[in-house]
Amino acid sequence: MGNKEISIGLFGFGCVGQGLYDVLNHSEGLKANIDKICVKDKNKKRKIESSFFTYDKNVILNQGHHNVIVELIDNANEAFEIVKEAMSNGVSVVSANKKMLAENFKELYNLQLKNNVALIYEGSAGGSIPIIRNLEEYYDNELLSSVKGILNGTCNYILSRMELENKDYADILKDAQLNGFAESDPWLDVAGFDTKFKILLLTIHAFGIVLKPDDVFNTGIQNVSYDDILYAKQRGLRIKMLGVSQKVGDKYRVYALPHFVNRESELFNVLYEYNAVEVEGAFSCKQTLVGKGAGSHPTGSAVLSDISALTYDYKYGYKKLKKALSINPNIEEGIKQVEFDFPIKLYIRFQDKEQLKELEILNVEEEYKSTTTNYIIANVSFNSLFNIYNKRDNKLFICGI
Repeated sequence: MGNKEISIGLFGFGCVGQGLYDVLNHSEGLKANIDKICVKDKNKKRKIESSFFTYDKNVILNQGHHNVIVELIDNANEAFEIVKEAMSNGVSVVSANKKMLAENFKELYNLQLKNNVALIYEGSAGGSIPIIRNLEEYYDNELLSSVKGILNGTCNYILSRMELENKDYADILKDAQLNGFAESDPWLDVAGFDTKFKILLLTIHAFGIVLKPDDVFNTGIQNVSYDDILYAKQRGLRIKMLGVSQKVGDKYRVYALPHFVNRESELFNVLYEYNAVEVEGAFSCKQTLVGKGAGSHPTGSAVLSDISALTYDYKYGYKKLKKALSINPNIEEGIKQVEFDFPIKLYIRFQDKEQLKELEILNVEEEYKSTTTNYIIANVSFNSLFNIYNKRDNKLFICGI
């Protein structure tokens, strides 16, 4: 197969889009160029000539000038429409939109097969870490038992600064927003949704299981306080926001939840906006990949890697998914392999016990009360965590042990 030339139609010229433009211009040997960029804001000043830009998506989608569409916009619904139309037109797509991918995976997978095109998305999970293609190629025949990791740079940045600067959540969040490390509405990041979308994508490539976002529980660091950081510090632990996908017996457990990690864990020293993914298999044992999980150039480099792969007509093989579908062709049946009814050991900080009533607490191992903070260490029925799922008024801080 030859190293073909690629003409790119790019949607979005924000942080990642500009990063892609920069790294592509410094790339050597890659026969690819950005021909046209579709953006929304006609008044925004941009660092390259206006002739590159269009405000009409059809200029890119319907004129047949481009053999690759790169989608890097914020709006997941609009992104899905762009990607769907491009693939229906027989054009391969690169995306970094984990929300769009996770919410529409079944249709996107079928569109790839129907139109014989590629949809690749290394930049959607782990920033610069090449985890998806490693799961597809390196671990394709490995009997994996666990994939978990720090997958959100915003959460890790906030938690790192809270611990190292002895500051509370609200102060660090405000500063993170001012410095571009957190969105003006940070809910998807801090409440664990972003981590969940990413672990869903990794679960497809690691285990061949397709889940809908609402099938998977997530909570995040939205209620963390310095008291929780102090609790961890005093015990030689750190709090990390983790996405977890693990095989236990013949079932799988998939969720996104803060966890205490100790010094023996390679995740312990992963700080600020860095991400890390830990893969454990029967033969390869435990391996950890670490890299910048956010930012213009790190994510742009992952997108560039996908574009480079398309010059060689690369596609995901979806080897484990296809094996699962050969046994049961209904892609949505993967949910039957997921376990929900199991006990999970948690640290739960609360203001008053009334807040605990929606959880099925199996037994309490430790309880602490003071004028400033109350917490329990307890085994809880995992299923009952869905009673507090996606409730912005929930004030509990929950952390896995």
